[in-house]
Amino acid sequence: MTDERRCPDPLPVIERLPAGTGVVLRHYADPDRAALARRVAAVCQRRRLTLVVGGDARLAAAVGAAGIHLRDQAGGPSRRPSRRGLATVAVHSERALRAAARARFDAAFVSPVFPTRSHPGRPGLGPLRLAGLVRSSPIAIIALGGIDPATVSRLRPIALAGIAAIGALVAQFAPPAECRHGR
Repeated sequence: MTDERRCPDPLPVIERLPAGTGVVLRHYADPDRAALARRVAAVCQRRRLTLVVGGDARLAAAVGAAGIHLRDQAGGPSRRPSRRGLATVAVHSERALRAAARARFDAAFVSPVFPTRSHPGRPGLGPLRLAGLVRSSPIAIIALGGIDPATVSRLRPIALAGIAAIGALVAQFAPPAECRHGR
C-alpha cells in the first residue's frame, strides 16, 4: 500500500519488493498521479509485481493495472466496479466485509489488525477476531494494519490470502533519505 504522507515517492520501495508482491497505488492527492501511476506500472511490469490502482478505474485501465482498489465506505461497498480484472476493497468492520462479499469483490483488505500509526487510538482486531472473519468470509482476506516483523508471526496460523503493510515495508525497503519514517 503506498502512502503519500509517509513515503511521497514510493518508487524506491517498489523497486526493492520481492517478485510476486502486489502494490496498491493510493497517492490519491498527488497532483501528478497519472504520471506516478505510469512510472509505478513500468516498475511493476519489469519486476513482475501486481499493480492495483486505488479508486480510479480509468487510470487503472490506462496503465494496464491488474485491477482497482476502493477505499472503505460506511457500511461497506454497495457494488463492485464494472472494470474487468481484480477488485479489492478496504474494510474496517464485519458489516463492511459482508457487503464486500455481497458485491462480489475478489478480496478485502481488513484493517487494522493491530494498533497502527495510520489509525492512532483505534484498537486492532487481533488475530482471534481476524481468524473468525477469515473462516466465515466467502472472499479472500488480506490483513493490514500494524503488521511488522514482530506481529506477522501471530498471523501464520490464519488462512489469509495475504498480508499488507505500509510502515514495515517503508522501514525495510526505503533508503533512509527517500521516505519520512515515523510520520
